[in-house]
Amino acid sequence: MDELAREIVPSAMNNMRIEIDEFIELYNKKECEFVDIRVPMETKVWQVNFGLQIPANELPDRLGELPKDKLIVVACPKADRSNMARSWLAIQGFEVKYLSGGLLGLMDSLKGGLAKKIKI
Repeated sequence: MDELAREIVPSAMNNMRIEIDEFIELYNKKECEFVDIRVPMETKVWQVNFGLQIPANELPDRLGELPKDKLIVVACPKADRSNMARSWLAIQGFEVKYLSGGLLGLMDSLKGGLAKKIKI
């Protein structure tokens, strides 16, 4: 836990999050795994049809579904819950970042003809 506390300083924040364009580049190269941590009620309203859907509260029971050899990118609508999930997964030994701008930012950047930027 002390190691995690040392990471929580402004200069280290860039190590905790990934910008949307960098995420898309890594995802297209299959160098990261995307994890949508929203609860089922949220995913029923609107879906993201790629990556893994593992609600944050199910992460402890579903760690075996996450690859240990890739960067994990967690996302929720904005970034609050995904940053908490990122912290927990980091303690579990995963290389993990949260998506800066969240799912809302990702969807905004992919609207219209730009959706073809990501390879599903």
